[in-house]
Amino acid sequence: MFGFIKEKMKAVYNGFTSKIAQLFGSVSVVDEAFFAQLKELMIAADLGTKMTQQVLDKVKSKISPHARPADILNELEVILTENINLPASSLKDARVMMMVGVNGTGKTSFAGKYAAQLVRQGKKVLLVAGDTFRAAAPEQLAIWAQKIGATVYAGKESQDPSAVIFDGCKKFVTEGFDYLIIDTAGRIQTKANLLNELEKIKRVVGKCLPGETIATLLTVDAMLGQNSLEQAKLFHETTPLDGIVLTKVDGTGKGGIVFSVVEHTKVPVVYLSYGEGVADIRPFNAPAYVKELLRG
Repeated sequence: MFGFIKEKMKAVYNGFTSKIAQLFGSVSVVDEAFFAQLKELMIAADLGTKMTQQVLDKVKSKISPHARPADILNELEVILTENINLPASSLKDARVMMMVGVNGTGKTSFAGKYAAQLVRQGKKVLLVAGDTFRAAAPEQLAIWAQKIGATVYAGKESQDPSAVIFDGCKKFVTEGFDYLIIDTAGRIQTKANLLNELEKIKRVVGKCLPGETIATLLTVDAMLGQNSLEQAKLFHETTPLDGIVLTKVDGTGKGGIVFSVVEHTKVPVVYLSYGEGVADIRPFNAPAYVKELLRG
């Protein structure tokens, strides 16, 4: 049976996992040349130079002078898992989810996929098209809603997003929905505008739904590498985040951006999104991800 990375993330498998296997399978003696090759692979996989060096220094401090390649791999797995294995307890009781992220990161698609999971569990789900600045966003969300059996609420093009979200929250309460998923605007040109818009939306949602736990998830495009890291840092600076969704993970041959994003934001990755299918998402499990990334 193929593992998730080998089956769904073939580019990552071919670009990193298989090369790790070749490196560890081709040596019997661990020396500085071996560590130099390992460092090169990790940096190429988007872990970042600084973090790669920190991880390797920690590995070296924990192994014996006569360590075998298998010992290195085991220690590397433990350390990388520790780096990204953060609790996501704030999502446990949340019935209201606010999706944030710049346009093109797969925010609307993830909202539809996540809603599909809830619908399959027999839940009544409302999707709110709060991204009124992008002409196709409400239509895209409506298509998802029709496909999966959810309900969508959309305002008019260029309408104030907060007004649409206000009405959507009222619908959520009055019609007895189990879950509310809000797709927010992603076309924000400056950090100040981003902060103001997100604060306004959060005030509106909090006022309409004072007793609800509201989870804010950020979508991060895995294909953009270090640019994705910069986006994650910007959003983390402007609004409290409860979790990160790594999208388009099947379109990159690297797979290491998750480590850089978690390292810089201290926010847990909670889902992986890949492909175009309704079921193409998976809850993020740090130990399983690291194990498959290193061992295939």
